[in-house]
Amino acid sequence: MLWRSVSAVLAGLLLFGSFPPRPWWFLAPLGIAVLTLTVRGTGRLRAGFGYGFLAGLAFFVPLLPWTGIYVGPLPWLALSAVCAVYIGLFGLVTRLVGALPGWPLWVASAWVTAEWVRSSFPFGGFPWGRLAFGQADGWFLALAAIGGAPLVSFAVALTGTGAAAVLLLVRSTLRTRSSAARRSANPRLGFATAAVALAIMPIAGLALGSALPDPDHGDRTITVAAIQGSVPRLGLDFNAQRRAVLDNHVRRTIELARAVEAGQAKRPDVVIWPENSSDIDPLRNTDAAALITQASAQIGAPILVGAVLVNSDRTTTNSVIVWNGAAGPGERHDKKIIQPFGEYLPMRSFFRLFSEYADRAGYFVPGHGDGVVRADGIDIGVATCYEVAFDRAFEDAMRAGAQLLTVPTNNATFGDSEMTYQQLAMSRIRAVEHGRALVVAATSGVSAIIGADGTVRQESPQFVPAALVADLPLRTSNTLATHVGPAPERVFVAMTVAAMAVVMVRKRSSRAAKKTDRLVQSADIPG
Repeated sequence: MLWRSVSAVLAGLLLFGSFPPRPWWFLAPLGIAVLTLTVRGTGRLRAGFGYGFLAGLAFFVPLLPWTGIYVGPLPWLALSAVCAVYIGLFGLVTRLVGALPGWPLWVASAWVTAEWVRSSFPFGGFPWGRLAFGQADGWFLALAAIGGAPLVSFAVALTGTGAAAVLLLVRSTLRTRSSAARRSANPRLGFATAAVALAIMPIAGLALGSALPDPDHGDRTITVAAIQGSVPRLGLDFNAQRRAVLDNHVRRTIELARAVEAGQAKRPDVVIWPENSSDIDPLRNTDAAALITQASAQIGAPILVGAVLVNSDRTTTNSVIVWNGAAGPGERHDKKIIQPFGEYLPMRSFFRLFSEYADRAGYFVPGHGDGVVRADGIDIGVATCYEVAFDRAFEDAMRAGAQLLTVPTNNATFGDSEMTYQQLAMSRIRAVEHGRALVVAATSGVSAIIGADGTVRQESPQFVPAALVADLPLRTSNTLATHVGPAPERVFVAMTVAAMAVVMVRKRSSRAAKKTDRLVQSADIPG
């Protein structure tokens, strides 16, 4: 028990170490290998859950401290514990299906299934910490163009379970002493199967890397600017400084306009501001509208403005509005996947009993639509901040013909934390998944220009005003991942369910056979 507990903690720490800003993506399959060796066995299912839960704590507690920077440790630790439950369920399922032929495959699919459940339930799910999101610099990245984030997670998991199978076969072979036992064990087939599981996914990822689209080629090229105005100070009192934040983004846009007039920068076709760049509702406030109109007119291009809009019932929407000079507001994207415990508070009367910060959660409501806004004939797919973690965020936008993707975000409310780099890695996965250039515009950093191959072409420092300007291709062709949508994830979930069903049937048949044997034996006893 002691050694398994230690190895469970080690597995969780290895998984944590694979995530940005650390470049050690290769620790993820190693962590899965250690976790598989820890939870797989013939003991009680609850032991598998317990070791998995322990690994989950070691993984999520250091991964998510940004969630408690300004609200104290209770929400951070509670969220980490809830996320660890899903790793515990993975441990339970691994102990259940780990004896099936070809078990590395079923265990890897169980990992993806656990990620799917965590990304869906409760309160819409929390996908942070999916294996795929630590692989933006790794060999597995190109697989996102085939099957999205689920395939990348599966590839990492299968590599880890394949490594675990190889180690178990080596140990079994070394322990088998007699040649007859070796022959009866017939390890060659097992070695071959495990070796394939270990090698096929990273090799496939490397091979597919050369097939990713050229980041400079497309149907046509436009010039895009991302504005990072920065904020006077970090923290949850972001709304108290909303006029200063708007002024910062107007000022930095006008500075870019002057650089364009001086021939020092290329005039953009579209400008992207971050989420919350105007927390003053410009549809209700004439001063805010005038400032945005001035900035758009001087730069000579439409601006995608991240704004908080107040609805007639006093709820709010987190929106991105196309603002085109004197023509004013045009199309908009209202954030569809809103953040529980931040933008809104589920079960408010209950959760306010546990934290004095509960009532600081907003009253945002989700929007609708396909996630595409059109600016001067350019179809731009938008996933605002938290949305980028969800596979479904860009699916509607891609079906609606998005030629370019953007992730406007406000990281000022999470301080100087690893969160911004983790979110940047998610954006890189999405760029490869859909074969589109992607622009990240952040209030305080990191803003970035990302190519369709996942490379970061430009990146701003944190906490300083910046303007990133780049020529980016527009595309209408789609990747296989875009075409198949959620199908790969559904296949992995179906595989897991099928494997569990086989185990249940086998157990029932075994119990029935034992019962029959006992009845036969009792009938043979002389009366």
